Amino acid sequence: MDESYDAIVLGTGLKECILSGLLSVEGKKVLHMDRNNYYGAETASLNLKQVFEQFKGGAAPPESLGASREYNLDMIPKFMMANGKLVRALIKMDATKYLEFKAVDGSYVLTKGGKIHKVPATDGEALKSPLMGLFEKRRARTFFIYVQDYEEDDPKTHKGHDLTRMTMKELYEKFGLEPNTIDFVGHSLALQRDDDYMNKPALPTVKAIKLYEESMSRFPNMNSPYIYPLYGLGELPQSFARLSAVYGGTYMLNKPDIQVIYDENGVARGVSSENVTANCNFVVGDPSYFPGKVKKVAQVVRAMCIMNHPVPNTNDSYSCQIVLPQKQINRKTDMYVFCTSYAHNVAAKGKWIASVSTTVETADPEGELAPGLALLGPVEEKFICVSDVFAPTDMGEESKAFISTGYDATTHFETVMIDVMDMYTRITGKSLDLSDMAIERK
Repeated sequence: MDESYDAIVLGTGLKECILSGLLSVEGKKVLHMDRNNYYGAETASLNLKQVFEQFKGGAAPPESLGASREYNLDMIPKFMMANGKLVRALIKMDATKYLEFKAVDGSYVLTKGGKIHKVPATDGEALKSPLMGLFEKRRARTFFIYVQDYEEDDPKTHKGHDLTRMTMKELYEKFGLEPNTIDFVGHSLALQRDDDYMNKPALPTVKAIKLYEESMSRFPNMNSPYIYPLYGLGELPQSFARLSAVYGGTYMLNKPDIQVIYDENGVARGVSSENVTANCNFVVGDPSYFPGKVKKVAQVVRAMCIMNHPVPNTNDSYSCQIVLPQKQINRKTDMYVFCTSYAHNVAAKGKWIASVSTTVETADPEGELAPGLALLGPVEEKFICVSDVFAPTDMGEESKAFISTGYDATTHFETVMIDVMDMYTRITGKSLDLSDMAIERK
């Protein structure tokens, strides 16, 4: 450890491992350290014994749940958009060879009255959906065709609408969509977390809806736009870590008392642990390694449940997502249900893992999850986690300390990749182009 590196990366969470892989592939000499004795940090997947140690005071798991080693429980459960930024990063960096994926069985939305419906993503599905009446289906079909045909660089597809100026609210009004339709389009297709987007330019939301539809058709026989890695999300940071190691990256786990070393001008120049210091040109890491350079911006509450049945009203799905839009449950932000099962090698035979998550809005975080928990039916075990979300107050341009933002309540990785791409630009001074199908090897 006692030598010099281009970069030292602290924490083996997904964001940090992606950046470590990118920097290593580009020829940087990288040292990657973590205080834990396992990969993943906040984004780890833990076995049953580890989860009981963390949430149940070390109590022994009931024998009825099966063997501990059969479980890979995601601490921050999320699905991957099949044509999203994370999949593109995996392909670009050739990290897919370390992973196997399964398509997620269904994507659902909660409507008023507490009913769950499959989310329509195309004009054809819109015509069959019970979410809308006959005339609304026709209006929705016209809207979906417009979105599917829209190309930013082809004015003919704009139909006279300047989406860089027109708000999303105005675009909805042009097509005469009803409030309930707007709700599921904005929150279940575009994956907006609240209604602030309505008064912003329409282009980002239209692009997000297009991504949903493109992800539905990314692979054959998709019933949702999402995919998920076998053996849990902990496989993702490890795949990028393996890639970094192939390109010369050095990994050190179980390193206590990690401290960033700054010079007299406040510039990060190295990292110390166990009375040994490694020097570097810059440091990258999660907020827990940078006290004094981050601020709390939110709290997220998650309930992780072990069940012996699928989520009711989801067509007996082995995996699914349910979005509970804010208006349907009288909240300021959305709530999410995430479910996987033994079919994904994350639980013992006959077991399902369901998580409910949302941004904390009251002094009773667990109580806020009631609408989502009510959708699950009986649960065998429930684990509650309330996490502070931190964001950097120092962007790193001068201090050379580049800090990631904590993980939000969403059950997809698009916001994760936005942060990764922003950090990459701040670190390297260039944009991360994910359009290439394979990165140029050095």
